[in-house]
Amino acid sequence: MTKPTKYRTRTSLVHGGTVRSQFGETSEAMFLTSGYTYETMEAAERRFKNEEPGFVYSRFSNPTVRMFEERMALLEGAEDARATASGMAAVTAAIMCQLRAGDHILSSQALFGSCRYIVEDLAPRYGIESTLVDGRDLNAWKAGLRPNTKVVFLESPSNPTLEVIDIAAVAEIAHSVGAKLVVDNVFATPILQKPLELGADVVVYSATKHIDGQGRCLGGVVLSTKQWVDDNLANYLRQTGPSISPFNAWVMLKSLETLDLRVREHARNADAVARFLEGHEKTGRVLYPGLKSHPQHDLAMKQMEMGGNIVAFEVNGGKEAAFRFANALKVIKISNNLGDAKSLITHPATTTHQRLTQEQRAALGIGEGMLRLSVGLEDVQDLIEDLGAALGRA
Repeated sequence: MTKPTKYRTRTSLVHGGTVRSQFGETSEAMFLTSGYTYETMEAAERRFKNEEPGFVYSRFSNPTVRMFEERMALLEGAEDARATASGMAAVTAAIMCQLRAGDHILSSQALFGSCRYIVEDLAPRYGIESTLVDGRDLNAWKAGLRPNTKVVFLESPSNPTLEVIDIAAVAEIAHSVGAKLVVDNVFATPILQKPLELGADVVVYSATKHIDGQGRCLGGVVLSTKQWVDDNLANYLRQTGPSISPFNAWVMLKSLETLDLRVREHARNADAVARFLEGHEKTGRVLYPGLKSHPQHDLAMKQMEMGGNIVAFEVNGGKEAAFRFANALKVIKISNNLGDAKSLITHPATTTHQRLTQEQRAALGIGEGMLRLSVGLEDVQDLIEDLGAALGRA
């Protein structure tokens, strides 16, 4: 990576990492190419040996993808980044690239369903042990450590119950045995929370969510130090091939220009929606980090600038009432995606977390009446009126 000029966030999101071709284009160029040519065979040999800079194959790297990676690194405050084809490709790569048989993963139990699968089901198939703990309990983290713990993994806030974990404290615990802390920062976004500043070693994103922000493309990104990327991640991605397409990387680049503006408006809308839902007679628990009623509100406001755009809440009457309510919504759409300009709602027990047993869901606080709402960029009064009308039919 070239040494970046230090600008404030919004300027970096517009200009960071841009490399222009000989045509001097204003918008970043999209290099839709799988391969690259060399002036001589000797040049090709040097390129493959990393003896001279340049691109070799778009499974390894690509000019458009590299611009996205550099801009993300500037935003996160990381030394380096690598983009992937999806958020789950990023999570899988960030965890598995640094593990081998005989190692141990320690993870919070409140995870997105696919993340939990990687930790709980996939890794043990390859001789990697795993332990899940209540991420809110620092003593549980300490008790879960083993001499062979190499990776500690968490989401904060978690999906879907918005548990907030003390990242700095868990980082200290992980580092006491030489483990690396990997943080899935999707819900908080790189705008509202900086895990690396709190002591994390690796940060992962599903760029499909807020970074794209308009439900168009899949993508993911892993960020850390240059040494960690070079020693662990780069060759793993090169050999296994979960590469993002140049087109998707270009879409993400353009979306980053408005990320700060969008995320803050999302959060303002979500705060108003959460306060409306908390006071409604037909809702039970309302979970939103920005509410003082959230169990980890003080910690959330210490780690995050705002509460984010995800609200979890229970509709009184269980699954049947929750379904009636969701089916009655007009503006808000039913979808398991999140971080979109459009407000989206899903029922975690039957979608994102349906593979868990009923007992596992109960332990995580995922009830039959719980819904996860990703608050979009619509007029917040329209959203409140939509929710109020639908609750009237629940």
